[in-house]
Amino acid sequence: MKTTVATLLAAAGSAAAVTISEINGNKFISPYNGTQVTGVEGLVTAIEKSGIFLRSTEPDQDDRTSEGIYVFNKAIRDKVHVGDVITLDGKVDEYRSSALYSYLTEITSPINVVVKSSNHTVKPLILGVDTLSPPTSDFSSLDVGGIFGVPNDVNRISVVNPELEPTKYGLDFWESLVGQLVTLKDVVQVSRPNQYGDVWVRGGWKVTGINEHGGVTMLDGDSNPETLVIGSPLDGTSNPDDTKMGDTIGDVTGIIYNAFGFYRILPLTAISPIKSASADAPGASFKSEGNCRGITFANYNARNLGPESKTIPGITSQIVDKMLSPDLIFLQEVLDGSGETDDGVVSGEKTLQALAASIESASGVVYNYTEIAPIDKQDGGVPGGNIRQAYLYRPDIVELYQPNQGTAGDVNEVVDGPGLKYNPGRIDPANAAWTNSRKPLAAAWKAVKGSGKPFFTINVHQASKSGGSSSVHGDARPPINSAVDSRIEQAKITAAFIAQILEKDANAGVIIAGDFNEFTQVEPIQVFLEKSGMLDIEDIVGIPAEERYTYLFDMNSQALDHVFISPGLQKGAQYEHLHLNTWQNYDDQVSDHDPSVAKLNVCGCGSKKKRSLALN
Repeated sequence: MKTTVATLLAAAGSAAAVTISEINGNKFISPYNGTQVTGVEGLVTAIEKSGIFLRSTEPDQDDRTSEGIYVFNKAIRDKVHVGDVITLDGKVDEYRSSALYSYLTEITSPINVVVKSSNHTVKPLILGVDTLSPPTSDFSSLDVGGIFGVPNDVNRISVVNPELEPTKYGLDFWESLVGQLVTLKDVVQVSRPNQYGDVWVRGGWKVTGINEHGGVTMLDGDSNPETLVIGSPLDGTSNPDDTKMGDTIGDVTGIIYNAFGFYRILPLTAISPIKSASADAPGASFKSEGNCRGITFANYNARNLGPESKTIPGITSQIVDKMLSPDLIFLQEVLDGSGETDDGVVSGEKTLQALAASIESASGVVYNYTEIAPIDKQDGGVPGGNIRQAYLYRPDIVELYQPNQGTAGDVNEVVDGPGLKYNPGRIDPANAAWTNSRKPLAAAWKAVKGSGKPFFTINVHQASKSGGSSSVHGDARPPINSAVDSRIEQAKITAAFIAQILEKDANAGVIIAGDFNEFTQVEPIQVFLEKSGMLDIEDIVGIPAEERYTYLFDMNSQALDHVFISPGLQKGAQYEHLHLNTWQNYDDQVSDHDPSVAKLNVCGCGSKKKRSLALN
């Protein structure tokens, strides 16, 4: 829907030679791109440091064509005022600051600027009332196979330039409003602010995937295109930097814009929350039985944990008070003993000692630990840190089964029993799939009190998405999911290793946990589940879809960290995500990941039944 401005038409006089809606057109790229246009008429709706925004005085009633446009020129801002109706000539340009971003249509080098009339009322459009409402599932008609379809980057919006379908696709919807002054009603934050004060929000329109903390969770086939970034205020003020997910902002008025890879609203002035979200963060609802009938596990990416990390007290508190001192902890992002100093040190013993000592001091609970130090500079992560996976375990509850620690280069194998050649040991560490990436750490354990039968764990931290992924609002469609091919190969290798255990003993207890750097609906995880025979513990215990998240990125509460178990462990399984970090502001975060906890009966592991399972 388009709002008519009959009073403005009367005041402004005759129609311009080229209207704003004609300049924008019904596609992403203007049909006038690179062309000099004359007699463009519009109402000044906002002024910012580098230009002005205009709204057409002659709306065309086509939902696909925006009636707003940005005029890029510092000098013009001193010649006009908000509420003026002006005409100008200029050049239509498509601008972006990166080849992976989508374009912004603008008018540059304006000349012959004439103020035709002044003091008009500038009324914003109410999103979802005076306009369409944003779609809630699909981003673009060019997303072959969905937003995370493989292969990525099959199409570019700037090349195909599809006709806008704002009732179907989120990017089309926001593009159809670029340059318009709008009001977002009943705005709630779904992220924390970034270093510039930008924050993702949802509004009073239809929104899917709302979780208990007020954010929006990525669902299968739904990555929340109805959300929007609040960017820098047009008046030069600054948005707050200490807010969090779920804080209520209220109404926000500003200009729909496209910059830095995302559609956004530039508010007229700084936002200010009117209600803070709850800071309640419940801990685990269960604790260990102390024997094989109920062993507790935790999975936690501790975010570059070094021996002198300021987060050690916070991590300690979360392990003791929220996770209830689990029996076996899968840790990721453990740094070597010199932290981020690049000095050739690779052992993480000093880091693990520091954490174990802190836990013992706080609770009296003693933890041992095991790791395999990587080869210097071979496993990626923060420079100098040599990040790796490690296990913390309570020696009064669990112990390594027939321990035989491998080295960084030793290739672990499944042996008859089943058992492991190296315990702990790394899985196929020389395989090219692990280049500049962490190698899985496999181990076999038994409960100190119980049947004495072993169970197996694999601690993973797969190839990172950072350093090459493109924006979900960007030009590449489907968006570039960096290192997805590596994660597919890593999934196959790890799945084959687990399949060997289950081929020797179909009832073996196997737990794989860690930072998979991928979502369950995307190909790497689907390949892993198909080839390994493992089960998603979230499905087994029935975690609500909206609460399946361990990480926050852009608008989406999302699950990068997972726990999968073998069929023999599913009876009586318990599992919870502890949302302790994702919703916090930056200063209050202990890690950028949430921990998860599980309780499993491992008594019955190790029967001699066999099954046939393809290994390729």
